[in-house]
Amino acid sequence: MQTYHILLIEDDLSIVENLTAYLTAEGFSVISASRQEQALSLLETFHPDLVLLDITLSQGNGYSTCTAIKKTSQIPVIFLTALTDEFSVVTGLEMGADDYICKPFRPRELVSRIRTVLRRTGAVSSVTVLGSLSVDTVRGTVTKHSQELFLSALEYRLLLFFLNNRGKTLTRNVLLEEIWDLAGDYVNDNTLTVYIKRLREKIEDNPQEPTIIKTIRGIGYRLEIPSET
Repeated sequence: MQTYHILLIEDDLSIVENLTAYLTAEGFSVISASRQEQALSLLETFHPDLVLLDITLSQGNGYSTCTAIKKTSQIPVIFLTALTDEFSVVTGLEMGADDYICKPFRPRELVSRIRTVLRRTGAVSSVTVLGSLSVDTVRGTVTKHSQELFLSALEYRLLLFFLNNRGKTLTRNVLLEEIWDLAGDYVNDNTLTVYIKRLREKIEDNPQEPTIIKTIRGIGYRLEIPSET
């Protein structure tokens, strides 16, 4: 699986440490800079796939840094800042930023929006292929043996969550939170079991012996990464 490189331009050391640890655990390669001059120098040596950029820096500022980045490259930029007023958001986007995320933020949402920007800008393909299964996240379609499958909103949400965490064992509690966020109502462990069963019936060649979504007994589930051939 390809590793995507992120340049984090932020002068709050606690945010740098926590965010670097989280993004690294999610499979990204991260390098950080606290000053505009340092960040622009790293662009030439690190060659990031995406930049996370705060507006307030110890030297320089995010707006001028974004302008400098966009003058010489097409690297996507996401502003990550505590400035939440409309003027700051509009200014950031007009400077060429690809997204604007306000602090405090939810790490899982940040990762999802990073991947969305990478797909939209062409750094990441919108189509994921798992054997006979193909998921196009831009069109929102899932096909199996070239035939489109019809998934409910919750089934599709679960599948995307597995895809975004492929190769990782996800506990039942984490998956329940994902269902609850979308359903808006209380859901229990039996509900998760039902949706996993329904999803497997649609995407697996043999739901009784699943090869895509594996059960990790006593813990949860894991979406298997097909072996390279």
